[in-house]
Amino acid sequence: MQTELLTASAEGVARAGALLRRGEVVGIPTETVYGLAADALNPSAVMRIFEAKGRPSDNPLIVHIAARAQLDALVTEVPAAAERLASLWWPGPLTMIFKKAACVPSVTSGGLSTVAVRLPAHPTARAVIEAAGCPLAAPSANRSGSPSPTTAAHVTADMDGRVAAILDGGASGVGVESTVVDMTREVPRLLRPGGITVEMLREAVGEVEVDPAVTAMLEQGVVAASPGMKYKHYAPRANVTLVRSAAASYAAFVNAHAGEGVAAMCFDGEEAALTVPYRTYGARDDAAAQARRVFDVLRGWDDDPTVTQVYAACPSSDGLGLAVYNRLLRAAEFEVIVLDD
Repeated sequence: MQTELLTASAEGVARAGALLRRGEVVGIPTETVYGLAADALNPSAVMRIFEAKGRPSDNPLIVHIAARAQLDALVTEVPAAAERLASLWWPGPLTMIFKKAACVPSVTSGGLSTVAVRLPAHPTARAVIEAAGCPLAAPSANRSGSPSPTTAAHVTADMDGRVAAILDGGASGVGVESTVVDMTREVPRLLRPGGITVEMLREAVGEVEVDPAVTAMLEQGVVAASPGMKYKHYAPRANVTLVRSAAASYAAFVNAHAGEGVAAMCFDGEEAALTVPYRTYGARDDAAAQARRVFDVLRGWDDDPTVTQVYAACPSSDGLGLAVYNRLLRAAEFEVIVLDD
């Protein structure tokens, strides 16, 4: 397949819309990460997403809409708490899970009776949805399990020849996938942390539970209700190990393990103490910078095939830091070394 490279112009958006109406798959920008989009109501089009990604078909997809009014056709009810969250953060990096309407195919919802819906803030994403004339299923535009893409170049590296087109809308502003909240429960439950933090959610609607799978492996036999819960995600080819410690202890640990293939993923300004190759991903106290850079740095390790072991300095698990921590936990397959206790 020849993949078209489109710009975020009126012509590029129109071309993307035409391809999507034909049942093709198109890589599109959003404010979180790039998505791999297809008509969410067309089962054969959605299956092309799974084929392009190599994604397990029991992993549900997020349906993207261009306006709040489009939600009602996709779901059976919208709780008052969901209306409150939508009024605050739609458009934005917030996905909510509802009981699905009959029009949503099983393949889109991963066989579940629920559907995840988001109204993205990126103007090009909304323009493409409008041009397509349908809601778009759009998981991250990477091969399944690898770090998510935050630029069109990342998408091209993974998807060239596998999708009909890739639309370049610049670098993603948030850098990690959307917050996912299950609104079908009596108490809303956070299933995946993102740019809308659990603290923000609680301030808006009161009690919000945090699913144990946010910071731990999903229990055997439990059905994943959201993307990013069930499988190893976001990982480069090198093994990643998280190291939770102060800066000095982290540097001492990494230097003690220096050797062929060992590298460090550390915070800005803390690299001088290291004796191994390193990449920085934001200051220790700047979760927003960490979120913007974490996937780019994880992807960067694949540019150096000599790196086989990466020791990553562990971010905070508060606020937006929880989203970065969640992604690195899955990249590391939950391998965490705790020092300084």
